[in-house]
Amino acid sequence: MKKERLVEILSAVQSGDLTVASAAGELADLPFTDLGFARVDNHRALRCGFPEVIFCPGKLPEEIAAIAMRLSEGGGRLLATRADQAAVDAIRSVLPDAVHHERARAITLDREPAEPTGLVIVLCAGTADLPVAEEARITATALGARTETIYDCGVAGIHRILSDRARLSSANALVVVAGMEGALASVVGGLVDRPVIAVPTSVGYGASFSGLAPLLTMLNSCAAGVTVVNIDNGFGGGYAAALVNRLVSASKEVE
Repeated sequence: MKKERLVEILSAVQSGDLTVASAAGELADLPFTDLGFARVDNHRALRCGFPEVIFCPGKLPEEIAAIAMRLSEGGGRLLATRADQAAVDAIRSVLPDAVHHERARAITLDREPAEPTGLVIVLCAGTADLPVAEEARITATALGARTETIYDCGVAGIHRILSDRARLSSANALVVVAGMEGALASVVGGLVDRPVIAVPTSVGYGASFSGLAPLLTMLNSCAAGVTVVNIDNGFGGGYAAALVNRLVSASKEVE
């Protein structure tokens, strides 16, 4: 349930346009719905500003479909991550208007889209990092951020990122996705006065240890303002950046 809908219900009760019994009926599923195999958190949007997100791996297609259906009933918004074709087919069987973002391995639904706010810029070092970068972009977009991308700008050709320096400072937050040695996050962190969320990827040869090397590089960054999420966690990076963007955008509206 969206916060706006809860306010509508309470206001209708206050004005006498809705009975207490009817309001109680609408709120009966709060704070969660027990599906047997999952307890869907209907309260998440009220607490955190966005509904519970479906992490698809490990779930049966019919379980994914049931969770997606319940979440869509709570406000018409949905984000499912790491979705394979079986998950896509399952969700579309019950929600045919859901959108599949193939590169990001994500599924979204937004039946009442609002105007995007602020700006989150997603960068990635190389084309091989695109699945994780796109997961970050789709996540930030789903949370209401306006997003732009700067892709294939790794440090092996550092002139590529320097050519976009002015753009970097226009963002409220930046997500930097990189594998191999993961140095791009430090470079960006040293160029801007904005929060940088670094996402290490598992892209690289053997000595990168499936993303451990860039993770350690990012954790040991000497650039101030760089924070790090888990390996290949584009979702976590995009979500964190969107929250920063939301707070900054709200503060600018107050000013």
